[in-house]
Amino acid sequence: MLEDIRNENVLFLDIETVPQYSGFNEIPEKFQNLWSEKAKTFRDEKPADEAYERAGIYAEFGKIICISVGMITEKPERRLRIRSFFGDNEKDLLERFFEMLKKHFNKNENLLCAHNGKEFDFPYMARRGLINGLKLPAILDNSGKKPWEIKHLDTLELWKFGDYKHYTSLNLLSAIFDISSPKDDISGSDVAKVYYEEKNLPRIVHYCEKDVLAVVQLYLRYKGENLLSEDKIEHVEV
Repeated sequence: MLEDIRNENVLFLDIETVPQYSGFNEIPEKFQNLWSEKAKTFRDEKPADEAYERAGIYAEFGKIICISVGMITEKPERRLRIRSFFGDNEKDLLERFFEMLKKHFNKNENLLCAHNGKEFDFPYMARRGLINGLKLPAILDNSGKKPWEIKHLDTLELWKFGDYKHYTSLNLLSAIFDISSPKDDISGSDVAKVYYEEKNLPRIVHYCEKDVLAVVQLYLRYKGENLLSEDKIEHVEV
């Protein structure tokens, strides 16, 4: 399957999310109660206020602060261009990202690719788009589509080979395939602290872009192709 895909038709991406509020006590009372109900489902059974650090992984209680994307070009030589949509205003960054999808990734052959994207990144962006009152780009809107009509690739799913109980992190796969680790500074569990306590969004953007690069390199490994060298990677300002 992968050998039939043109690399230029794939948009590689990663998102970073945080809880909507800096702490449980900042949440409006109605949503405190709703979060408390949600927290009861966690196996570790932490109190709701302690469990709030996990709120960023749920689209109903979190928000997106960065979407980084990578695009491969093949002519005159293979290169990767990485750019990011980020900021405190989630609606604004989603609008800019959706506009890019509608303009440049609206053809039938276009695909989105992320690690664990089918379980996390793609549905999260769609849900937060609707919550913000935005019309979803066709490539994100799965409503009424048959499975083979959904234009999503997932490097985790590709690694499973049908073994649906098996989860393998991007960091582990990077090590296995001799790809530079995207987790050499921070990891996903650090993002909320860096955002709310350090107020260092550029650090998070840099981390998100490294995840995108790792996804691209992993995809190339799956195809049996050479990794991209540093001099073939360009970071583009939005």
